[in-house]
Amino acid sequence: MSNITLGSATQQNLLSLQNINTQMQTTQNHLSTGLLVSSAVDNAVKFFQSQALDNRAADLSTRKDSIDQGISSVTTATQGIQSAISILQQMQGLVTSAKTETATQRASAAKQFTTLATQLNQLLNDTSYQGLNLVNSTATKLALQFSQSSSSTLNIVGQNLLVSKSISGGFAVSKLVTGLAGVTFSTAVSGNKTSKFDVVYNALNNAISTFQAAAQSLGSNVSFLQTRLSFTEQYIATLQGGANKLTVADVNVESTNLVTLQTRQQLAIQSLSIATQAEQSVLRLFH
Repeated sequence: MSNITLGSATQQNLLSLQNINTQMQTTQNHLSTGLLVSSAVDNAVKFFQSQALDNRAADLSTRKDSIDQGISSVTTATQGIQSAISILQQMQGLVTSAKTETATQRASAAKQFTTLATQLNQLLNDTSYQGLNLVNSTATKLALQFSQSSSSTLNIVGQNLLVSKSISGGFAVSKLVTGLAGVTFSTAVSGNKTSKFDVVYNALNNAISTFQAAAQSLGSNVSFLQTRLSFTEQYIATLQGGANKLTVADVNVESTNLVTLQTRQQLAIQSLSIATQAEQSVLRLFH
């Protein structure tokens, strides 16, 4: 079997057409996938650089979700504290009213006072988010890691704001007391000229200050976490944008290339046809 030998002009036009068809397939693939670099075969350096940026963005996206949940945990705690402060203020109202009430009314007020203290504890115990409670124990902790590539972390330690038991029938300075059923809000404290009402009222004021300080501390963490969340979102967008610059195809450029290649394809086909006709003309000379 003998090989068919093509003329040089025909061969050149055929190779040109084959090259154009290959370029067209590549361009059509760019348009269909939207990617200029879809594998290491296309461009190993750009492909792996883009992959590294995408992996970093994916990791930060997970961290962002943790920050979001952390904000919810701390916000829940601050909301619980604000509600607890409202209960403390109600307790203050009972103490103030008891100053001008009868002994029977004061005994009733003491029971209401104890009930509110119990409800305050229950409210604080219910102030949890996904099982984490930052206001009823110092053993709890919200730990957030902002980046896998650094030691950037934040630890928010819980606080115990629960009402404590009574001490010698009075109030602890730093915490509230329960178990006041036997307290009738007597008009004076033994060995002290300050009325029982003022002692209790001042203790409640101290408690409100403690709660407000806790809310302020947690609130500052919320502000920081929101700042960190905003930065992480922007950082993720930057990383993804950088990855896209390395691999994503420019649709306008690729569309223009395709039109140009189609025109070149038509010209190559015509050139191939002309070259073939030239060889046929030579063949007719032998007839």
